[in-house]
Amino acid sequence: MELRDLPSVDELARGLDDPLAVDAARSVIERAREEIRAGADPGDLEARLEEELRGIRAPSLRRVLNATGVIIHTNLGRAPLAEEALVRVVETARGYSNLELDLTAGARGSRQDHVAFLLRRLTGAEAALVVNNNAAAVLLALAALGEGREVVVSRGELIEIGDGFRIPDVLAHSGARLVEVGSTNRTRAKDYDKAVGPNTALLLRVHQSNFRVVGFTELPKLEELAAVARRHGIPLVDDLGSGVLIELSGEPSAKESLAAGSDLVCFSGDKLLGGPQAGIVVGRADLVERLRRHPLQRAMRADKLTLAALEGTLQLYLDAPERIPVLRMLGQDLETVRTRAGRLAALVGGTVEETVGRVGGGALPLAELASAACAVEESLAQPLRHGDPPVLGVVRDGKLLLDCLAIADAEVDEVAAAVSACR
Repeated sequence: MELRDLPSVDELARGLDDPLAVDAARSVIERAREEIRAGADPGDLEARLEEELRGIRAPSLRRVLNATGVIIHTNLGRAPLAEEALVRVVETARGYSNLELDLTAGARGSRQDHVAFLLRRLTGAEAALVVNNNAAAVLLALAALGEGREVVVSRGELIEIGDGFRIPDVLAHSGARLVEVGSTNRTRAKDYDKAVGPNTALLLRVHQSNFRVVGFTELPKLEELAAVARRHGIPLVDDLGSGVLIELSGEPSAKESLAAGSDLVCFSGDKLLGGPQAGIVVGRADLVERLRRHPLQRAMRADKLTLAALEGTLQLYLDAPERIPVLRMLGQDLETVRTRAGRLAALVGGTVEETVGRVGGGALPLAELASAACAVEESLAQPLRHGDPPVLGVVRDGKLLLDCLAIADAEVDEVAAAVSACR
């Protein structure tokens, strides 16, 4: 085919009853021109147009089968929701809801009331507030309590998490002024004491969630920081990052932080908590109220679907925490995962290999989770990623490892079917 043989956009799109046909035809013809100039044959343009339209119409946000061995995978949407949380979301989204209506009083209510009781119960806090993510929670706390004043932070806690999010930048945009104390590897309570002055608004402790400094290190205990804050009559804000609501070695919980003397604690909803993306603030009622009344709060507030999913997840912490997928995956033993990998290997003709999984989501960076994978041909990596549903594994040593740590029992047959379809 030569350039002069290409149909016009209107000719190619003619007869298709689709409002996107013209745009799709324009894209197909433009690519065909490039291929012809490169000496290639663009092939059947009508078939390519149909394929283009299918691609445009297909959902961009799709379910993925996670065979990477990372439980809280940021690129794959972090924590999968429990069935009970999904039911709450569907029920809330189906029609209208009492998002900001007090049904008892018949008057305007607060969207925060739907999860505040559960958060207070689970953390021991006086009050709670939910915004759209933990970065927003920290920014709101700093803006509401520290704008125009100083915030004292250890140099070893001026962290950067995913996508260039840095604590110093958050402080700058909140209107607060950063005061660094200590050194990268060693900070003591007396460093905070010396730094506090008449213009100090608060002390900020940031959990080193996604890295660890080892060797010649020192950080004050939270109780020591709380004592410094009390002596100077200023609040202590603790940014836990991931945050947990259960006992988990190496990860401080919001309840523990408050018991140690923190005045406000900020943490995520979609990481170790196992719920939807959200930023949660718990602590002293007067401080939480200052955050609630700050103008930024409205811009950061969580929507009804987030609150529905969070309520469903928090309720499970009271009734059946083992039904939360993240907690279930963290608690499973190697034999359970190995059995799952063996079943998948039998279905696809693969071999079982022991692997090491990760928690992910910036939590427990040094933790290694004993796991097992089904090893198949490396050449399957790309077609599996392009499949429906996509399956993501790990290419290593000339093989594709389909790690079964984050694959549910009910998903094994789906993964097997995807592998068979790609061969």
